[in-house]
Amino acid sequence: MAPPDDDVLWARDLHYSHGGSPALLGVSLGIQEGEIVAVTGPRGCGKTTLLGCLSGQLVPAGGEVWFSGMPVHTLTPTSRERLRRDKFGWVGDRPHLVPELTAWENAALPLLLTGTGHRAAKRAALDWLERLDVRDCARKRPAALLQAQRQRIAIARALVHTPDVVFADEPTAPLHQADRAQALRTLTSAGRSHGITVVLATHDPEVATLADRTLTLLDGRQTDSTAEPACSLSA
Repeated sequence: MAPPDDDVLWARDLHYSHGGSPALLGVSLGIQEGEIVAVTGPRGCGKTTLLGCLSGQLVPAGGEVWFSGMPVHTLTPTSRERLRRDKFGWVGDRPHLVPELTAWENAALPLLLTGTGHRAAKRAALDWLERLDVRDCARKRPAALLQAQRQRIAIARALVHTPDVVFADEPTAPLHQADRAQALRTLTSAGRSHGITVVLATHDPEVATLADRTLTLLDGRQTDSTAEPACSLSA
């Protein structure tokens, strides 16, 4: 079965197990360009595994994953790595910054790795750090920063190269309420203003209200998919 032409991400009948323990049991979905989709459900329901399969970090044991007509599930490891570098952004529940690099260098890393000039990469990184209210941290290394600052730098890194898709796995887990609201507003508004598709895994129902649509998982199975109007979190 070929994926629909208007779906930037499309998956059919995904199965995946961790050490023999099922994590995904037949999940299927289609996501259109520029759409913000929240994947919700309790911890351990398969949200992280689903994002891993969609982003090419994991190869499903069964089923298919397509990105813009490209069969991600059949790509070589090198091709999947290149796809993630060039077309995807990733934010996890921990920042995972390079300790030897400054904040702006960490944020600019996707651009620098693809050959963007130093000056242009720095300018783009500083712009995103400004949007996330951490530009004053630009010259500091991760060890000198608070966890909330490091996480916002990781969000800047995921957005700096204007990827086709940003995968965000509990991206606000280490943030306090005010920081969480700002980070989410930046992430979702960037998606809408730049046409970036956002796949947002969360167990927080308030966070899911920012999405155009919600996919709910339970024990590795999808229980429903609902469209709902997006709204803004209050700080």
